[in-house]
Order: sequence, then C-alpha cells, then structure tokens
Amino acid sequence: MASVGPGCAALELLVSLLLWISTFTSSQGKENYSKYVYPFIKQASLFSSPAEAAARGGGRKVYDYIIVGGGTAGCPLAATLSEKFSVLLLEKGGTPFANVNVSFMQNFHISLADTSPNSASQVFISTDGVFNSRARILGGGTCINAGFYTRASSSYIKRAGWDAKLVNESYPWIEKQIVHRPKLGPWQKALRDSLLEIGVSPYNGYTYDHLYGTKVGGTIFDRFGRRHTAAELLASANPEKLDVLVHATVQKIVFDATGKKPRAIGVIFKDEKGMLHQALLSKKSRSEIIVSSGAIGSPQLLLLSGIGPKADLEKFNISVILDNEFVGKGMSDNPLNTIYVPTSRPVKQSLIQTVGITKMGVYIEASSGFGQSSDSIHWDHGLVSAEIGQLSTIPPKQRTHEAIQAYKKRKRNLPHEAFMGGFILEKIARPLSTGQLILLNTNVDDNPSVTFNYFSHPHDLRRCVDGIRITEKILRSKHFTNYTKCNNETVEKLLNMSVKANVNLIPKHTNDTKSLEQFCKDTHITIWHYHGGCHVGKVVGHDYRVLGVDRLRVIDGSTFSNSPGTNPQATVLMMGRYMGMKILIERLGRAAGV
Repeated sequence: MASVGPGCAALELLVSLLLWISTFTSSQGKENYSKYVYPFIKQASLFSSPAEAAARGGGRKVYDYIIVGGGTAGCPLAATLSEKFSVLLLEKGGTPFANVNVSFMQNFHISLADTSPNSASQVFISTDGVFNSRARILGGGTCINAGFYTRASSSYIKRAGWDAKLVNESYPWIEKQIVHRPKLGPWQKALRDSLLEIGVSPYNGYTYDHLYGTKVGGTIFDRFGRRHTAAELLASANPEKLDVLVHATVQKIVFDATGKKPRAIGVIFKDEKGMLHQALLSKKSRSEIIVSSGAIGSPQLLLLSGIGPKADLEKFNISVILDNEFVGKGMSDNPLNTIYVPTSRPVKQSLIQTVGITKMGVYIEASSGFGQSSDSIHWDHGLVSAEIGQLSTIPPKQRTHEAIQAYKKRKRNLPHEAFMGGFILEKIARPLSTGQLILLNTNVDDNPSVTFNYFSHPHDLRRCVDGIRITEKILRSKHFTNYTKCNNETVEKLLNMSVKANVNLIPKHTNDTKSLEQFCKDTHITIWHYHGGCHVGKVVGHDYRVLGVDRLRVIDGSTFSNSPGTNPQATVLMMGRYMGMKILIERLGRAAGV
C-alpha cells in the first residue's frame, strides 16, 4: 500500500472513527460489530448435541479447558489459554455489547436498580440485611461496577505467593486493552484537595500503584463515558480455539469417581430455552475444568456438584463427591458507610477516581451527580434504587401494598437537593469479620444464603469510626465548604439524613449521631468487594487446584482472604491473565514461545 501524508492519514482516521461511531448508534449495529470481532460467541442452544454431531458425521467436540463463568477472571483466562489450547467458556448471562445500561457511565445506577430477570445485575440480600449484587453477564463485575482500576500492593502479591515478574507482565496486558486515565471531575478534585488538607498524604498523583496517601487511579470508562469490560479482552483470543456460550447456566460439574480420586470430566449446563447439554473435557491428562463464577457462584457450584460439608449436602440429597467443611466458609465483605452531601446546584457526574489510602486501614473515595432530575425522586424502582447509594425497599415477600406506599412516601419527602450532591465513602480494608455461604435449595439460578457478619469483630468497628471522623474533617475542609457550607450542626444533620435513608434492612436509631459506632452499624452497605468461600489452603491449593479431586481449579475472588488494593477488579483481571500464563508455562514451558 502506498504511503500517505499526515493530512490523508488524519482523514483516514476520521473516516474510520465515523464508521465506528455509526456502527454503535443502534443495538443492531453493536450486535453486528460484536459478531465481527467475537465470532466465537454463540447462544447456548447452538451447542451441538451428540446426536447432531453424529448426524454431521463427526464426534462430540471435547475441550482442553472448560471455564465456568465469563467474568472478570474468566474472560482473560479464556483468552490466554486459547492461545495454545481449545477452550469452552460458559456464561450464564448475555453479552454487554448492546446493553446501554452497561455501556455508559450515566446509566451505572440504572443497571444496579434493574431487577428484571435479564438484568446484568442479580440482587441478593445477605442475612445481615444488606442489599448486594452479583453480575450475570459476559464480562462479570466489570459490567456493573464503578470502574476504578488500581493494583494490589506489593506485599499482597508476596503474601499470595505469586511470581512478581509474571504479575508485572500480566497487569499491563489488561491495561493496554481496557484501562484509561480519568478526566478528574470537580467532586473528585475537591476530595483530592481535602484529603491532602487533612493530612492523608503524600500526593502520589496518577498511578495504578497501591501507596499510602492520596492518588488518582485508572478507570475502565473512556473519555466519552463508555465502559470497557473484561469481555473485550476476548478480542485477544485465538478464535479458532475458543467457543463462548452465553445464557449457558452450569448446573453441576460431572465427575468420574471410579479411581483413587474423583476426576472432573465435564459439566452439565442449561441453555436459554431450558434444554440441558453436557460438555466434556478431552482425555488429555492435563485438561481441566476451571470455575471462575465469583465469590458467590464458585462455592455455590462446588456445593451443588457434591464438594462441601457432608451434612449440608445430604440435606439436599446431593451425592457427596468430597467432604470438605471449608467450602462456603470464611466469606467476607468490606463494609461501606457513606455520607450524602446535598448541594444547591447540580454536580457533574463522577464515579470513583480519587482515593485516600490511610494507615488506619480505611479507604476514602467519592462519587457524585446521580438523579439530578426532579422526576427521578418519584420513580419507584422496586427492590433496589440507587439515586442515593442503594435506596432500598423491602424483600419481595414482604412487599404489601401498604409497605410500598409507605416507602414511596418516604422517598417523596427526601429533599431534592439530596439528589443534586455527591457522596463521601469510607470503607474498611481487610475486615476481620467473616461469615459463610450455604445452600437454600438445589436451583443454581437462586441465590444461596450469604452471611458476612459485618462488625462482629470489634477492630472493624473501631476502624469504621476512624473513617467517619475522617469524613467529618473532609466535610469541614475549605475545599468542600463551597458545596456544604459546613459547620458542626450541618455535619450532624448530614449524618442524621444518612441514617433516615433506606440503605439497608437494619433497624435504625435516628437522631443518635453521637454514637458513631451505632451510626456505622445502622448505615453500612456494600461496595461489592465480597470474597472468600474457596480459600487457598482449605478448598484449593496454591496452584488453585481443588484439594482432593483431579482436573478442577477455582480461579477468582472466592480464593481471596482479603480484597486486593482499594478496589479488587484490577487484580482479579490480572489473576485471569496470570493464571492462564502459569498454566501455559506449566504445560509448554517458556521455550515453547509462551
């Protein structure tokens, strides 16, 4: 091709950009684009049955790896393994490419409020009375989170026993494809300057690194406010070796229990039409099933497949493959408390961009600019409303007509200004309080029972109080008084307004802000950083192979004892790439070009 001058090159780039934009102006265009870039993504019902394969004159297709869960870890893992081996990736949700609630930052709160069966977000309520969400879409939590990207600390990497060199090769592989530098919004600048004013220093600038002080991190939202998810990492896959099935809900893992150890041989999954299929591993000795279904889905699937506490499995007549008392145990969630800061004028929308990393074990973040329409105050979103964090009603079974009307009345009485402000968030790093996950039934579509036991350890409560005191200082700082006109009386009013908001199902102690311990207990919610249930050393080994069985691993946040960094998505993404590379090196060696 002949070379072109700068002007022609710029014109060519502009034409390409316009074509790209036109491709995305309709859902049909997005679907066509995704089919071009990701030809290996298909509906689960298109999976060939043995009879169909035989009719075509071929045998049943088998895979070197079957990955259950196309989420934050599953997508980079599948893309990496497909470089050398055949991979089947099974995702129970749909694709994010034509979903405007997922794709655009301004719709962040809508995707969380959507409780319809096809929503990208599946709501669950812990027994603690806290509303939470788990992703059900290709791309996983990267499709419904606040987008903040920041790496784990070097000490975390060391404690995990990971190869630091390979870790430092795996993070950039993610970052080059889906991570962006944020354009700092006014609310985020105010938080940055306030943190420095009150002594959360030094200022570390824009960095992915986990450093004490105040910094600006990366984001998976580009400068146009468009979200880039883990699903886009599949563009790096070998399309000849990867099959991705969406709306494929894995019911259980299938084992051959005739040998000394149970050996995973395949999975049974249900397609979008309700039909059951079986996918099988190849008979190669190192072929594996890898569960990457998240901190809720992975322990749940192990239990449904017969790996877990024997007594619990027998309650549901589940055949016991392996008696392991630790499956579902050690569940933990980082408690979050938020202060709602009303303003007299609209504030530009922002999600997490700035963070204060304190030596107290508390992280300070902020968001702003949701629900600025007066109409939005009166909308009844049902179970979860997100105009002010997670404004919520009550469990479905208790939704009487009277209860719903009472909720709507309370919501209507909230001042309009509350929706024109922003939020200061404080969350606990490395909580010591833990709980458990247990089955309620054998339906994988239903949420299991999850308990986090927030603040059951006194150290967590002490750190929450420290975090609230930092937040109060921020509200009184000169950089926030432009928004709050804050004094001691105003701070108390803001705290009381936070207590009155329906953020959880915990009984409230209104107008009692003198006890910050009580405030922490009354108003805590989640920031979706739950983890555990398949801990290293108890359920899986340091290579993430499930202890006591062959050809089965778990690779996701369910293996974490602590949530990495201030926000975990960067490290979960990295883990998918890292473990994919580790497996390739294990099978082929670096000399093979891996």
